[in-house]
Amino acid sequence: MRSSHYRQRRGIPVKSELTRERWQEKLTNELQDNILGYWQKNTVDDIYFGFVGEVRGNGEKVAEADKGLVLHARILWTFASAYRWRRDEVYLQLARRAYETLNARFRDPEHGGLYWMIDVQGRPVQAKKQVYGQAFVIYALAEFARASEADAADALAWAEDIYRLLEKHAYDPVHLGYVEALARDWTETDDLSLSGKDLNERKSMNTHLHVLEAYTNLYRVWKPEGLRAKLKELIDVHLDKIVDPAAGHFRLFFDDEWNSKTADVSYGHDIEGSWLLWEAAEVLGDEALLPRVKKIALRMAEATLEQGVDDDGGVFNEFDGSHLDDSKIWWPQAEAMVGFLNACQLSGDRKYLEAARNCWSFITLRISDREGGEWHWRVTREGVPAAGGSHPKVGAWKCPYHNSRACFEALERLEKLERLD
Repeated sequence: MRSSHYRQRRGIPVKSELTRERWQEKLTNELQDNILGYWQKNTVDDIYFGFVGEVRGNGEKVAEADKGLVLHARILWTFASAYRWRRDEVYLQLARRAYETLNARFRDPEHGGLYWMIDVQGRPVQAKKQVYGQAFVIYALAEFARASEADAADALAWAEDIYRLLEKHAYDPVHLGYVEALARDWTETDDLSLSGKDLNERKSMNTHLHVLEAYTNLYRVWKPEGLRAKLKELIDVHLDKIVDPAAGHFRLFFDDEWNSKTADVSYGHDIEGSWLLWEAAEVLGDEALLPRVKKIALRMAEATLEQGVDDDGGVFNEFDGSHLDDSKIWWPQAEAMVGFLNACQLSGDRKYLEAARNCWSFITLRISDREGGEWHWRVTREGVPAAGGSHPKVGAWKCPYHNSRACFEALERLEKLERLD
């Protein structure tokens, strides 16, 4: 996959001299002030309900913007995690606001599950049951149950209900895995794609990765044998159907029988998947499975480092087999920092630690917006915010989950690393 026509040297690679203490201090400040602080101050919708559906790159709120399921689920996860990190009542209040919005506005009272998109009056704009979105609600509800004892019983009962709906309606008992989407009443639909840039195929890597993520978090707080079996099966599906072990990349789209429909590579998903697969195997605790997952996780981290990382430490977007999208989007940078720290922990190889530090340096220099707050959506290869900063700071896909989680994870992982030199 590596090709010299797009990996020309662009100067001296970054060499970061961050100490553990300084890195942790910077992560804490970024998390508390520039990420959580931004969402706390700028996204509560005081006109309608919940959180605003869009804030433009220049800071302008779009008051009438539709509200996305993924946005609200990720806000719930973020502030529940923040409350577990620092017992600040403001974080718990924001988590509860997101929870109540999901429950009162997105929850389908007739068919169960949650709508994909609603307007500012709370009316469904897209009522289909996108499995990706249902999974993120499970992920967030499990985190809320971990964070708040007072809310745990209700949150967990709702997460269990969504889990059962997915297993009843979205699961493929013949070929395994889960269909991308269903109609509001859980019948078949032709409208499968997750977004305008995704293929309209029956199955995808992206949905399966986040069902895996959701079931992993759910299994932390609820451990029936049925869920354990499903989590084990999902790990196997990733290893057997989704990962190309030789190349170290995820295949992205499939038909029902798992025939791959594209050769594209998504570097951000590869490095994110490398650590989420390991996390799932660790939480599952299947000793026989861990060595196989470790091997694949390290292969994916290695492939990303060799092929997907620029000399400045930033992670490229995608490669379609002939053309590299060399822009750098915010979320792959966040996932790369975690994925490379995870690879260092698994292998002991300090090259991954240096890659994580370089990625953090790139984030602080190019991705984090020191003037407007939060992170830029995308920068060019030269590090300039793309399209004049027109991409939203807040939107259906621009949420606080990737970057806040990267900081939470890095802070925890740095405590476990013996030394950074």
